Amino acid sequence: MNEIVIAIILVLVIGLLAGVLLSAASKIFFVKEDQVFLDLREKLPGANCGGCGYAGCDDYAHALAGDHSIPCNKCSVGGPETAEALSAILGTEAGDMDRKVSVVSCDGKDENVERLFEYEGIESCRAAKTLYGGAMACPYGCLGLGDCVKACEFDAIHVVDGVAVVDREKCTACGKCVKACPNGLIHLTSEKSLVNVLCSNKAFGKDATTVCKVSCIGCGICEKTCKFDAIHVVDHVAVIDYEKCFSCGACALKCPRHCIINRRAQKGARS
Repeated sequence: MNEIVIAIILVLVIGLLAGVLLSAASKIFFVKEDQVFLDLREKLPGANCGGCGYAGCDDYAHALAGDHSIPCNKCSVGGPETAEALSAILGTEAGDMDRKVSVVSCDGKDENVERLFEYEGIESCRAAKTLYGGAMACPYGCLGLGDCVKACEFDAIHVVDGVAVVDREKCTACGKCVKACPNGLIHLTSEKSLVNVLCSNKAFGKDATTVCKVSCIGCGICEKTCKFDAIHVVDHVAVIDYEKCFSCGACALKCPRHCIINRRAQKGARS
């Protein structure tokens, strides 16, 4: 009995000593946070999405506090208001902020693409892709199982008629859906870029038409139509250079496959 009591007392003493030592160590090695960092961090939204190019809001705030030459307009979630708040703390210019949105380069909805088989596995695009590339006939298109939906914290993307659709009003351009898509169909563009190619099929024209009713066939009519040298066929699919594009919509008007859309003319068009 005495041995048990002694053991209990020893454990309590050791625990007490450890607590005292840890408490002392926390005070000795305490590193006071930079007030500038704290002020900056308070103004950031806390989404920790990585859209700014840093690991999270803390990392971005630390970077800004340490180097005032870093732009304050990198937080797409916070937008212009956050950029202004950050620049006010640092005494720098906020800079212009071009709002970006996600675009899904696919219009492979159910009526356009044939389904090869009924997939009954894990509800994940990444998982389905490992099974013969997915259930859809087009191996380059949207798999429609919503990995992007699960990744989005802002309810800005949903699967409609078998293909991912972006709500441009809700999208914060955090980029999580971009990383989640196993087929690399989602990318970020300026909200002002109103012309988009909704296809990523890199197959030759005839092969592309057999799997999708609205696939790009790489015919090059868009190239010939564009007066600004802003669209070219790369790997058998049209690609827009948004640095040159004026969103005139001429390529969308001439596209025989209707895989290029002009949002100026099509309000509410799918992303």
